[in-house]
Amino acid sequence: MGSATTQALAASVTALDAQQLDLDAARDLFAAAQAIGGSTQLSGALSDSAAPVAAREQVVKAVFGAALGAPAVNVLTTVAGQRWSDAADLVDGITELATRAAAKAEPNTDVEGELFSFSRTVAANPELELALNGSLGQASAKSTLAEKLLASAAPATRLIVSSLVQKTRDRRVRQLLDGAMKTVAAQRGRTVATVVTAAPLTDGQASRLQTALSAKYGTQVSLNTVVDPTVVGGLRVQIADDVIDGSISSRLADVRQKLVGTH
Repeated sequence: MGSATTQALAASVTALDAQQLDLDAARDLFAAAQAIGGSTQLSGALSDSAAPVAAREQVVKAVFGAALGAPAVNVLTTVAGQRWSDAADLVDGITELATRAAAKAEPNTDVEGELFSFSRTVAANPELELALNGSLGQASAKSTLAEKLLASAAPATRLIVSSLVQKTRDRRVRQLLDGAMKTVAAQRGRTVATVVTAAPLTDGQASRLQTALSAKYGTQVSLNTVVDPTVVGGLRVQIADDVIDGSISSRLADVRQKLVGTH
């Protein structure tokens, strides 16, 4: 992500936070991202930093003013007024804003956990992953499939997933889900930690780990737990780019490596 995009996204998130948003607004933003991403002419016009800001804002009003609700149009107007590194970053930025809007609309639901759970389901089912990743399938069919699989999930989760799978733009679905999970956490002022352990953590263990990680990183931490018997004992934690590996399997691997090094 270029510095221009970083600044543009920060300004757009500020504009988003200033709006009263519901799931309809999030749905509008996802629709806008898909429309802009599907039109090189439109994405080029909105990301052209050489064009006057007023002209880019006018494009938003002309294309989306009558089709989308006022909150989404207001956010898109701010987006158009920013300087983005390229058209792809602009589309990615609007998609992130749509995800943030969905998270904001349902602040008390476990959207991060549901996204993580669905990602694990996709990882465990190659046929499902192929169906959702495939470029040959109809976007509406992939969206409908995601909706069915997430029938018991929160509306915000269903909206995010069903929107992301429609147009993956040569990215794997699990990559998109991971990005969405981190975006939801960021919108809620949290950081996601993935914990790999040999057996499920008790509530007390999870609470203590969460407290320790929150203190270490200076922010609220949300835990996603993966049970993997191959770690033998202990646990492995990944948070952002940091990996804390206290598993027995890791220690055994270190010992083996040292033994090999002595010969």
